[in-house]
Amino acid sequence: MEKVEDQNPQQEEDQVVNPWEVSAKDGGKIDYDKLIDKFGCQRLDQSFVDRVQRLTSRPPHVFLRRGVFFAHRDFNDILDAYERGQKFYLYTGRGPSSEALHLGHLIPFMFTKYLQDAFKVPLVIQLTDDEKCMWKNLSVEESQRLARENAKDIIACGFDISKTFIFSDFDYVGGAFYKNMVKVAKCVTYNKVVGIFGFTGEDHIGKVSFPPVQAVPSFPSSFPHLFSGKDDLRCLIPCAIDQDPYFRMTRDVAPRIGYHKPALIESLFFPALQGETGKMSASDPNSAIYVTDSAKDIKYKVNKHAFTGGQETIEKHRQYGANLEVDIPIKYLNFFLEDDVELEHIKKAYGAGRMLTGEVKKRLIEVLTEIVERHRRARAAVTDEMVDAFMAVRPLPNMFD
Repeated sequence: MEKVEDQNPQQEEDQVVNPWEVSAKDGGKIDYDKLIDKFGCQRLDQSFVDRVQRLTSRPPHVFLRRGVFFAHRDFNDILDAYERGQKFYLYTGRGPSSEALHLGHLIPFMFTKYLQDAFKVPLVIQLTDDEKCMWKNLSVEESQRLARENAKDIIACGFDISKTFIFSDFDYVGGAFYKNMVKVAKCVTYNKVVGIFGFTGEDHIGKVSFPPVQAVPSFPSSFPHLFSGKDDLRCLIPCAIDQDPYFRMTRDVAPRIGYHKPALIESLFFPALQGETGKMSASDPNSAIYVTDSAKDIKYKVNKHAFTGGQETIEKHRQYGANLEVDIPIKYLNFFLEDDVELEHIKKAYGAGRMLTGEVKKRLIEVLTEIVERHRRARAAVTDEMVDAFMAVRPLPNMFD
């Protein structure tokens, strides 16, 4: 049985992690060990990294080998099935609440693209425009517009159109998808959904009724145009760990309505420039590097706002070195600098005081500028016709090739 009812209103939480809020008490760091224990998921250890490399015959993604994706639920079952010759499909999503994505938003999509390419499997991407309409007080029309804009950024990550279906909830929900929503809704009591998500009497009923919408892309029968007759197909969900509550609920319900529990592979949060007290926020432009930022913007934000573990003076820095545990430039390089040897050199030199904060920031600015410029070029090539093609309800005849 899944650990699903984890909210205790009588007890003040040391940290709050749910799909809408990520914060630690007194501005502290998120304790991922406590989060794993509370949620009931498992650590993703080196044996998984080695096994993925063996099964796919390609180097593990930087996010996998450096522990950015650090926790899982039943990922071993997915790999067991794959080793037996049974395919699976991927499911991830985006809540379109802003015009442009920041780098934290890109992380699950960059990793999902790697998984799609490595395992040669189909992918469904849910745009929860209905959720953002309810949580962000956006109009239906504005939510739909943002969904299409965000779809362009997602497509720019390089997904294979012959294996990828992107859908908006406002456009797609109905038919078999809605039938599965109703099945899930009948299995989840009001008390349970309050326990999982912490809803209160002040929350409107739209919020309470939403979780089945995010649950049912985990079930292949929700996509009859893709997976007709494949109800036994397994699903793997790459996501940040704040989405775990949705899928604890889903995994609790799935066997009761005849489906495999979806497996999850979950990431750390991408920290704000100001420090590791939560995740990068779209509501504070100076906390985030956006895919629309210019090279000048990136240089300014990193130099002005990136919290460092360097010492107050050069003399002290040369003597004591940097505190890498709190240094945001090092944390960002851990996400995005591909070269393991170079990263290790920077860490050693910076930690020993041989490398200065300005030098580390300069290298980070180069790395981030290259990523953002590459993404901007790819996004500029995405047309409305391409968005229509990815979102068209159509078979994917080569999806397992």
